[in-house]
Amino acid sequence: MEVLIHEASKSGQEAANKISNVQQVTRSQNSVVRTEDSEHFSSFCQKQSVDITFEDIRYTVSLGFRKGKKEILHAINGRFPPKQLIAIMGPSGAGKSTLLDILSGYRITGVQGDVYVNGRIRDLNSFRRSSAYITQDDRLQPLLTVLENMKVAADLKLKSSTPEREKRYTIEKILSTLNLYEHMKTRTERLSGGQKKRLSIALELVNNPTVMFLDEPTTGLDSSSCTQVVKLLRVLARQGRTIVCTIHQPSASLFQLFDQVYVLSKGECLYQGATKHLIPYLESVKLPCPMYHNPADYVIELACGEYGEDKIGVLVTGTQNGRNLQWFDKDHVLLDPKTVKAKHPLKDSPKYDKNSSLQVTSQMHQIKILLGRGFIKTKRDSTLTYLRIMANIFTGLMLGCVFLYAGGDGSRVVANYNLLFAILIHHMMSTMMLTILTFPAEMNILQKEHFNRWYSLKAYYVSITMIDIPVCIFCCLLFSVIIYVMSNQPLEIIRFSMFFTISLLICFVAQSFGLMIGAVFNVVNGTFLGPTISVPIMMFAGFGVTLKDLPSYLKWGTYISYLRYGLEGYVGAIYGYNRTTLPCNQIYCHYKVPSMLLREIAMSGDQFWNDVIALSVILLITRCCAYLLLRWKLMATR
Repeated sequence: MEVLIHEASKSGQEAANKISNVQQVTRSQNSVVRTEDSEHFSSFCQKQSVDITFEDIRYTVSLGFRKGKKEILHAINGRFPPKQLIAIMGPSGAGKSTLLDILSGYRITGVQGDVYVNGRIRDLNSFRRSSAYITQDDRLQPLLTVLENMKVAADLKLKSSTPEREKRYTIEKILSTLNLYEHMKTRTERLSGGQKKRLSIALELVNNPTVMFLDEPTTGLDSSSCTQVVKLLRVLARQGRTIVCTIHQPSASLFQLFDQVYVLSKGECLYQGATKHLIPYLESVKLPCPMYHNPADYVIELACGEYGEDKIGVLVTGTQNGRNLQWFDKDHVLLDPKTVKAKHPLKDSPKYDKNSSLQVTSQMHQIKILLGRGFIKTKRDSTLTYLRIMANIFTGLMLGCVFLYAGGDGSRVVANYNLLFAILIHHMMSTMMLTILTFPAEMNILQKEHFNRWYSLKAYYVSITMIDIPVCIFCCLLFSVIIYVMSNQPLEIIRFSMFFTISLLICFVAQSFGLMIGAVFNVVNGTFLGPTISVPIMMFAGFGVTLKDLPSYLKWGTYISYLRYGLEGYVGAIYGYNRTTLPCNQIYCHYKVPSMLLREIAMSGDQFWNDVIALSVILLITRCCAYLLLRWKLMATR
């Protein structure tokens, strides 16, 4: 290899010298990682280093029904040693993110090949306990401050027996290192792009992972922020971590900050080895880098086929599709698999029960922390809380003005019946659509936090169910009082309690439907699907056609429509249970006797408790379905 380097052409050497000069200039810039903070942070709970090797990795995806399959990665190989900052490069569609997902364990379906950790076949559960995956988009809680986000991460990712003083010390140490200490009280939504990226890294550093995977950590950042983030990652790698990230097309100065580079094209490896050896490698395969040309740009151009598709084959052959390790830095001695195994014996590794939880804290502790976080979000959320309250007040006043005193007038019984249905529609649509619109954003955060072992899905689901109960009860009670009084419904505590109970159950069931849709579909598809499925639900409830007029082959729909039970419960609360004759200020009021209305709409008026039971059963079923769909969605992404 030394002979090849000395025999490299003058143009290649001049390009390398130019890059070296750029690197020296870059080093003179102000870095995000202060020296004293770096030294202070380096003592933070160092763990066993991790050497990652992968062999014959193939990844196949289905193209759809009867369209066959497509192989994305083609039997690639590679070696990612510890204490290295490693970049996976390649043009769009080369398979960078796919390889990162496979190595991190985020993607497991359709994968063939072997991944080794310290010379042994990777145990995914054990590996996930010592690794962290940071997505390309910053999936952070926008309503929490930097410190609040870090506290939640510390409470969930560190053992519950850890003293609060130690947690606080760890948080402050990480924030100081990442230059976020001055922004501890700043809400995440007000941070800059670079600060959000650093916070994403800080959250995963709480439990000190030995392996970190980052998908496009420089996307959306300016050149200065890119340099800061990459320098930070380099410092973290020097502390013993294996850090792997995908990067699209770095500048020359940014490229030189990486220790090792792995270049992909169309699912095959074009080069793997030290960054500084890329130019000699290109020289060795008769593809020299032009003078004053950024090697990163040039190798991407080669990978795109701009110099001919045959050049890609030459590079794949030169690196033996990732098997060739001769271009690694000689300063970093690569151990053979047997030596790696001997250096990292199993007895020194913690024993994990495969059936045990991936999280380090108990379910109850997780629920407690998530409830605390949810309470903070509820207080600050202008959409889910304050806008929701205002919408219920405004709608209640509007409907109250339209149907003023309709509940106590024998001549306006039909109008009051329409009001009851309008109330049902309000509770259903406002609750369901609000969940459909807001939950997909929460779903992205859930995918990241759940994969990185912050908490179990059960704890998360219980917390979001419990945290919304007080807000839902308050909004429903506020609306019910306004509309009940303004429309002059019977002022009896029992009847109002019945009316409120049905309203609350309808809200809970509608929210469950919103969770089911929001967990599976994005905002656009969910916004379409929600109102669409509401139409048959309304029809089967008796809207526009009474239950007795429904065709026999559609009767089954009335038993699954939760609005049918809601409407029947309302009618029972207002007109059932032997309500007396209503006052009539006209010559003839056909429905002043409540039994006449009940006979007309084919309802007995004494089925309130059956309706409550039916709604409770539907609520239980939809909540369970929402949980199962949520779990399926999390697994489907993998």
